[in-house]
Amino acid sequence: MGWSTVGLTQSAQLALDTILQKPAKGIPTLGPNIMEHAHLERIAGVERGRYARDPVQTYLACQHAVGANIIIQWIPDNPLSMGSRGFEGVSCGATTGATELVLDGIAIDSPEAVIEHMEEFVFPALIRAAKEFDAQDRKRQILEYEASVQQLLGPEILKGPYGVIRFPTMGYGSYGYGNYFMAFALYPEVMERYFALQADYCILNNRAVVAAHDEGDLPPLGFLDHDMADSRGTLVDVRMLDRIWFPHFARCLEPVLRTDIKLMWHCDGNLMQMVPRLIEAGVKGFQGFQYEDGMDYERICRMQARDGDDLLIVAGVSVTRTLPMGTPADVRQEMAWLVENGPKAGLFLAASSSITPGVPWENLKTFIEGLNYYRVRGRQ
Repeated sequence: MGWSTVGLTQSAQLALDTILQKPAKGIPTLGPNIMEHAHLERIAGVERGRYARDPVQTYLACQHAVGANIIIQWIPDNPLSMGSRGFEGVSCGATTGATELVLDGIAIDSPEAVIEHMEEFVFPALIRAAKEFDAQDRKRQILEYEASVQQLLGPEILKGPYGVIRFPTMGYGSYGYGNYFMAFALYPEVMERYFALQADYCILNNRAVVAAHDEGDLPPLGFLDHDMADSRGTLVDVRMLDRIWFPHFARCLEPVLRTDIKLMWHCDGNLMQMVPRLIEAGVKGFQGFQYEDGMDYERICRMQARDGDDLLIVAGVSVTRTLPMGTPADVRQEMAWLVENGPKAGLFLAASSSITPGVPWENLKTFIEGLNYYRVRGRQ
């Protein structure tokens, strides 16, 4: 594959060169998801209340004002889920406090109910989805969406594909944590069947992704996002993942690994046990470190991909510690540490995840100033 630079501005070119790990003076900014409306509006330079009335254009103006070089996950409506004090009026779901959960007429009140629902409804649906998969239609969907967002962003911000590459995921989002993970422990053979059927579909999807990248000359980046750890470590014993998840994860990535697309994994919680395993499966970069949970940033940045290349790293200022609870001096110090210990080529700066309401303005202002400083001066 060859990646076109025709029509790229200097800002977008910096992002593409960093993906390609070419020498670059500046360190590009991955656009942050700032969720406090007042902060969004202040950065965008619009009047109070404008975001709720015109979320897309206000969010976009904020990204341009921050100086974003690249946006991977385009979620301009996401801050609408927040009020000035955080989540407000959100209905309870499987993982957010629902007291009763019924799927397709089955009450999910035990691990056995999870298995019953999977075997009766989920497995047939996955088999049917693979059988009816339309590669041309999937390719068209990807190309149309990426082109529409790139047009909206304009030439200064590169749009990186997000969520198009598929892989087997856990089912806690549907079934809730308790019953799903009890089912995981009690019925591993059913869970492996779940991952295997997902992978059968994902392989077809990922072949279409490769075709879309080739035809649309999309940036050679694939972003993988699924929470598999909390602050203590992996959500299930990593040895169980070795047995029943990683083989199917690696299998569905094979079409992508035959290309120049670089896979990046979003990290939540303490994922240290999974990092070398993800690298062995073909992942070439990481984003979203929760340093306070044990993610060893310096150690990860010294690791190499399985082909010997340095890793791509999106180094984020902590949104759970430094930005909400630190001082401007803490923000500056953490940004300097991220840059000093990051890879020499392939480093982006960002926030570690979404910046929720409650971050002091002076900290956010210092963060944006730091992004501008390193984008222009690099490591100097």
